[in-house]
Amino acid sequence: MTSVIQDLQKYANELVQSGLVVGAGGNLSMRDGEYMYISPSGYDLKEIADEEWVKVHIESGEIEGDLRPSSEVLMHLTCFRENHEIQAVLHAHPTYSVGVSSAGQNIPPLFPDFPAMVKKVGYIDYVIPTTHELAEKVSDLVMDHDVMIMRNHGVLTVGKTMKEAYFFMQLTEESAKVFTISTIFGGPRILTDEECLALRNLSSEKYRSKLLRE
Repeated sequence: MTSVIQDLQKYANELVQSGLVVGAGGNLSMRDGEYMYISPSGYDLKEIADEEWVKVHIESGEIEGDLRPSSEVLMHLTCFRENHEIQAVLHAHPTYSVGVSSAGQNIPPLFPDFPAMVKKVGYIDYVIPTTHELAEKVSDLVMDHDVMIMRNHGVLTVGKTMKEAYFFMQLTEESAKVFTISTIFGGPRILTDEECLALRNLSSEKYRSKLLRE
């Protein structure tokens, strides 16, 4: 089993165990040279066997084998084609993130880890999933956003490793959860731009970011 398949299996299980996806929802992929491996369509992520990850040529979109890739394959291919630094793509349906964004709200920086580790969050108004239109919306953001939040749909994160993409997903959902709770208790105090910049410049946070990419 290659290291790519090992990482995919590990984080597919993490997504399910953490409740970031339910049933056959969510999908993930990783670059492997000219190809990507992506979760197959219709599979519960925790039930994918090593040989069932679907191999797709990134430039041509040609699929190897008999299994169909995730219905969101266009979105994944777009990420790898547009940004060659991306090695991992993760799409999930985290409850609080979907809830907050579907209410027309953005997820603000409320605690240090979120602004320190996530450079930029983009938002995409509702587009029918699996379509070329959605892939085009992602294409507009993927060069300079770690996190793309699709209102009424889910969250897309990218990273130089799957560990990094997964961490971005966790931070986004935790931030949405904190925002929801703080709203119940009278409204949040949002970190200022100056405070966010200071957090990003901390040597400890730069070190943590480096570890996520190794």
